[in-house]
Amino acid sequence: MASLPIFRYLWLYYILGQFNVLYVRTNWPSLNTSNIQLLSLFYNTPNGSDSLSEYTHALAMFKSATILAQQYNITIEGEFIGWQSITTDGDIMHDLRSTCQMTSKSNIVGIVGPYLSRESLVIAPFGASIGIPVISHSSTDPELSDRSAYPTYYRTIPADDTAALAIGQLFVRFNWTSCIVIYQNDAFGEGFEQAISDVFDNYNLTITETIMFNIATLSIRGDLKSLLINNPSRIVLLWAQPDYTTLILQSALNLGVLGPSFTWILSGDIELNSFDPEWYPNLIGMFTMEAVVGNVINASINTTLLNDAYKIWQTYEPESFPGSTNVDYTALFAFDATWTLIQALVQLCSNVSTNSSSSCISFTNDTFCFDKTFLNTDNLLNIINSNTFLGVTGPIQFSTNTTNRVNGTYFILKNVQSASNNLQYVPVMSWSNSQIWTLYTSTSVILWPGNTLTLPGDSASASGVTFRIAIYEVTPFTIVTQTNDSSGNTTTTYTGYMPDLITLLQANMSFIPQIILVPSNNTYDDLIYAIANGMYDMVVADVTVTSAREELVDFSASIFDDSLRIIIREAPSVNIDWLAFLKPFSRTLWLTILGTVIYASILIFLIERPYNEALQDRSVISASAMSTWYSMATIMACAPDFNVTTAAGRLLTIGLYILSLILLAAYTANLASDLTIQKSQTVVSGIDDIKNGKIPFSRIGILVGSAMEDYYLQEVSSGSRNFYSLTSITEAYDKLLSGVIDASIMDVGPVEYATTHVYCNLTLVGADFDASAFGIVYQKGWIYAKELDVNLLSLREQGVLDTLRTKWFEGGDCSQTDDSGAAMTVESLAGLFLIFGVISILSLLLFVWLKRSVIKDYFKSRKRRRTLVITQNTMKEEHPQETVAEQFVHL
Repeated sequence: MASLPIFRYLWLYYILGQFNVLYVRTNWPSLNTSNIQLLSLFYNTPNGSDSLSEYTHALAMFKSATILAQQYNITIEGEFIGWQSITTDGDIMHDLRSTCQMTSKSNIVGIVGPYLSRESLVIAPFGASIGIPVISHSSTDPELSDRSAYPTYYRTIPADDTAALAIGQLFVRFNWTSCIVIYQNDAFGEGFEQAISDVFDNYNLTITETIMFNIATLSIRGDLKSLLINNPSRIVLLWAQPDYTTLILQSALNLGVLGPSFTWILSGDIELNSFDPEWYPNLIGMFTMEAVVGNVINASINTTLLNDAYKIWQTYEPESFPGSTNVDYTALFAFDATWTLIQALVQLCSNVSTNSSSSCISFTNDTFCFDKTFLNTDNLLNIINSNTFLGVTGPIQFSTNTTNRVNGTYFILKNVQSASNNLQYVPVMSWSNSQIWTLYTSTSVILWPGNTLTLPGDSASASGVTFRIAIYEVTPFTIVTQTNDSSGNTTTTYTGYMPDLITLLQANMSFIPQIILVPSNNTYDDLIYAIANGMYDMVVADVTVTSAREELVDFSASIFDDSLRIIIREAPSVNIDWLAFLKPFSRTLWLTILGTVIYASILIFLIERPYNEALQDRSVISASAMSTWYSMATIMACAPDFNVTTAAGRLLTIGLYILSLILLAAYTANLASDLTIQKSQTVVSGIDDIKNGKIPFSRIGILVGSAMEDYYLQEVSSGSRNFYSLTSITEAYDKLLSGVIDASIMDVGPVEYATTHVYCNLTLVGADFDASAFGIVYQKGWIYAKELDVNLLSLREQGVLDTLRTKWFEGGDCSQTDDSGAAMTVESLAGLFLIFGVISILSLLLFVWLKRSVIKDYFKSRKRRRTLVITQNTMKEEHPQETVAEQFVHL
């Protein structure tokens, strides 16, 4: 009982539909009185105004085929084949209702059409239910290729899975790897979207975005500009009906996402003169890919059939005939679909009339469409599957495995180019199922978006794009200088490593930089969040790449190889300890050694003096001194001035040698140890001293919101924030100098510059640790990331980044040395040099003392000589006339 209201509704729907069946009223002869008829289902604009050329041409060629069969005297059981036509509007229920009405009242033995894929998805099952073939001239949905699902369905136009294959090969030829797909949300668009996805998977290509156009609301789902601008690909495949395509393109023009930034490929031609001429430069370089007939690419077609059909068209409807070169290709596919049915029906009836006395065109006696059934369905389908002929589009042949034609599949790529003050489609490439893409002619030239002959890439280009670039003031990465002119105007200039890098990237990538100086109270983590939230396009600063940050943003290739370093105050002046060199031995040990020397010298004096000539001729004091010298020299591993001559003396010397060996080794080891301890007792020597708490944690400065804080929390304090919080690098320097903190962990770049150029009383200690890198920060999935990385790697390979580092980090006015080594200073051995100085003075005095008599005689002779000179001068004054000899006599 529940099905009765539904049946009444459908019956009422069917009755009302009879008033909506549209017959084309022209000068064509009426053939709808025949008992054997073909039905065409051709799509026209929904509002019924300004018929599409596809509709007018297809209907004309459909009628021409039936009339041509009459002219060729093709009859079925003595009758000519007639025709009926229904104009569809895309509403599948209207189409089904009209088709049901027509098949109910007429013997429809075959259907040509429908135009739209979504219509075919309904009409094809309907044809199968009543046993008549449906041959479409325009429906391309790959789903319709399934012979088991659509046993009576055929099509003369290539399916979209073939079109997708051709597009995949086109991408390979142009070295494109990605695209954006815009499709209408019906069987036509969704079928292509699935087909192109499968092909791209096979070719290792990428669809970066699929955008749906809603045919009900006539709008894109989402923000078209945002979807395209923020996409890394710049190739757009638009698969939609011509009327929808025009709407989408106009929207793209208004939003500025057509040429020259994007390369669009359309599923078919549209009327270019429907756009305002101001948009023509943006349309240049656009492409359409269209299924064509064989003669377009110099393949064979049946020109006799074609010319005869054109003559009929010109005879009955000359006002709509556009000329033989301007007939829409779908009209030719419609002719071959009609001719396929005509030939199959002729062969069917020829076989039936030979083998049976019954009619070849037989239906059940039911009048309702869903109950009426064609009785020779299997025979008719077998004939269609086995027939082969040369049609007006190329060879026509079908099989039992698929609904698509076996061969005769051709595509042409048209390029929108300028012509005088207008635009035109220019064929530039062709494709067939036997040959991949080739130039249409040897002289074909492709004009790309932007009116250029240069093949564009598929990736987004930064050329001409304005980037909001955030920079952060850290010397020497970014140095901010403000100058005032005579008018009082302030000019801010940026110099340093990062501004130089931006200039180099701008020269290579041709983007437009909008430099934004980030306030100094922002932390590095604040910059990360700013990028993640879209406040800036890039941050070009000393931002360390970390795993935590990469969860929020992406980083470029390294722009500066970094590590961490410990910075402290310069060690204070060393207090000179004059006796520091004596500290390896205790005072008691030194006295013991002195006593040993004296003891040994006494023994040498007693043992050797009677027998050793070196001691016999000396006084007691001199011999004692020589004995003492012998003992001391032997202990210090020096060669004394004489050798012992007695056995007892030699035995004693062996004892002194043994004593010397041990004492010198012990002294050397203890001295090195003491000097090392002395050197490191006031500073940390590296990160291990920080970890071991050599400096109170509260006196270690850490920059909050930085990679240094992350390292400290993970490696030093186990998550405890027990450090002294810093808000800027400059504050770290100030707190070190004022004694608030004793050490800080910083990136090596800024502190190396600071300690060699500005803060000469700060120094670095220990080796570098926690190697990392600085990178340019941008949002995840940023479309210009690949181009940026390629340029950065190029700068690194050319040594430009090394040149920048040398320019901004080397040199400086501070004559500092790194205290991290183990070198000894003069101060640590000052006492040793003082003693040597005292001894040298004593030796000089001893030398003078021993030469006292010689010196005394020298001064006496000098005195006598001066007295003689004075006397001679006096005699000259008293006796100026006397000779020298006379003066000598007076003397």
